[in-house]
Amino acid sequence: MAKQDYYEILGISKSASQGEIKKAYRKMAIKYHPDKNPDNKDAEEKFKLAAEAYEVLSDENKKARYDQYGHAAFEGGQGFGGGGMNMDDIFSQFGDIFGGAFGGGFGGFGGGGQRQARVKGSNLRIRVKLTLAEIAKGVEKKVKVRRKIQATGVTYKTCSTCNGTGQQMRVTNTILGRMQAATTCSSCHGAGEILDKKPSGADTQGMIVKEETVSINIPEGVSEGVQLKVGGKGNEAPGKNSIPGDLLVVIEEIQHDNLKREGSNIHYDLYVSFSEAVLGVSKEIETVTGKVKIKIEPGTQSGKILRLKGKGLPSIEHYGTGDFLIHINVWTPQELTKDQRKFFESMLNDDNFNPNPQKSDKSFFEKVKDMFS
Repeated sequence: MAKQDYYEILGISKSASQGEIKKAYRKMAIKYHPDKNPDNKDAEEKFKLAAEAYEVLSDENKKARYDQYGHAAFEGGQGFGGGGMNMDDIFSQFGDIFGGAFGGGFGGFGGGGQRQARVKGSNLRIRVKLTLAEIAKGVEKKVKVRRKIQATGVTYKTCSTCNGTGQQMRVTNTILGRMQAATTCSSCHGAGEILDKKPSGADTQGMIVKEETVSINIPEGVSEGVQLKVGGKGNEAPGKNSIPGDLLVVIEEIQHDNLKREGSNIHYDLYVSFSEAVLGVSKEIETVTGKVKIKIEPGTQSGKILRLKGKGLPSIEHYGTGDFLIHINVWTPQELTKDQRKFFESMLNDDNFNPNPQKSDKSFFEKVKDMFS
């Protein structure tokens, strides 16, 4: 079943400002919050969808990719993008957006400061370089990542200052009366837990750095700057109730020596000799998916464009495959022998060598127009 549009989920238009996006999310989140809808699976699902939409649309980079590619911008089978959020993700990322709507802050899953905090580890970001051939077919990449994890044997205990909520309630006197506000616990810094036993070699939070090989399934059709997410492969956080951060994978496209990419289409400049253009010739050329043979017809003019349908790159949105466009360039010799010069001089007054474009021969600008139509 097709995923619902993020703008439709929040009930806003594509031109909505960041303030309007935040306001729409807050309204939905309060309406479907689990504290207001206990044991209501439908409300919980709508609550998650709203958070997923807000995660993407509140980030200018993610929003731009979503506007261009839709949900396909975050596909890849390993938790890429906003999909698959759980309650811990939502409250660890967006808890502050609710303000005092539920009696003061959130302790991870839920409101009222009564539930135990869930601290999420920091994200890691890496760049992965891909060739056009890898982009054309999709590829699995194995990368080595140095990430923080909890040391073997480390133990944590509930913070006595906040009783595991990660927050402290402070009361201040104002001209309006006594005001209560939730602040991050000064002892555990919001984790709800403090270090109990620290193994040898661990830092003051019970963490060590470990190198790990992570497998990344990269979908076909990605482009420069697309960011994928591998859930749970970032840094871990201290505490038995913590959840790991994510590994953010930024795609970097390796420029090909001869091929130029334009969206899903590939452009290639093919140079032929004057003789080949006159007589016609067969050529074998390399595309992103392998070698193909093409035929240059006798009398081919410089600037002619040959289109190989479906030999370009697949669309990341699964809208088909682009084309491979071959631009014919007739190479004019710059130096001639005496006999060659004599031959061409004899052709100066030959009508067969004089330019005589037909109505069917499109101009350069018409060819460019056809390419983008």
